[in-house]
Amino acid sequence: MTSPSAATPVVLFDLDDTLMAHRAAVDAGIVAHMAERAYDAERAPAQQFWRDLEEEHYHAYLAGQLTFEGQRRARARDFALAHGDELDELAAGAWFARYFERYRESWSLHDDALPALDALVDVLPGVRLGIITNGELDLQRAKLERLGILDRFAHIVASGDVGITKPDVRIFEQAIARFESDAPVTAAAYVGDRLATDAIGAAAAGLVGVWLNRTGATMADDEAASAALVDVVEIASLTELAPILAERLTV
Repeated sequence: MTSPSAATPVVLFDLDDTLMAHRAAVDAGIVAHMAERAYDAERAPAQQFWRDLEEEHYHAYLAGQLTFEGQRRARARDFALAHGDELDELAAGAWFARYFERYRESWSLHDDALPALDALVDVLPGVRLGIITNGELDLQRAKLERLGILDRFAHIVASGDVGITKPDVRIFEQAIARFESDAPVTAAAYVGDRLATDAIGAAAAGLVGVWLNRTGATMADDEAASAALVDVVEIASLTELAPILAERLTV
């Protein structure tokens, strides 16, 4: 077993839609909640609208324009109003809380998550794992605990806790500093499903930036140029991760 002071590589992960199937849970949760509220709407467009509202209001929260609870209530109000249901502040909070119960019931890992974590331990002796997430620490820890993988990660760095959001290089630097306080870091990588926020941001901070492109999305020209400049690695599945990092992080 590697001693606590031994220098080892570090692999850091995004959580939502990288390890956890967040989008699937969101889609299932909103459909169940719509049925409970008796909203008469087609499923697919409603799911897309709810995802769009999440993107809009959650980024307003990350930008400091809304509180965490405020962005939840804003999403609830906008979605409900589009379905003929007008909510005041208290009602919006209750609406979202009920939706969240349905969302939480649907939490699951992507099928490739556990095998990938196990494979990294096999190919990178002594590797230490961590999480960097744009979110609230308590919520993200609760996800990891419910999914049964909390104890796999030495450190969890959440934007809501440190006051810095990805892709700011400082959040990646803070994460590495936490690992360095335990033992020297020989090399580090970060894996996430968002090209600019995760992979390019991490690479700009000196890590190996890995873009998990599950959907086969095409890079915009400016993103492609930025990704090439910092040598971003693109993968379609976490099953590809271990052999690539075995090569990139071994010194």
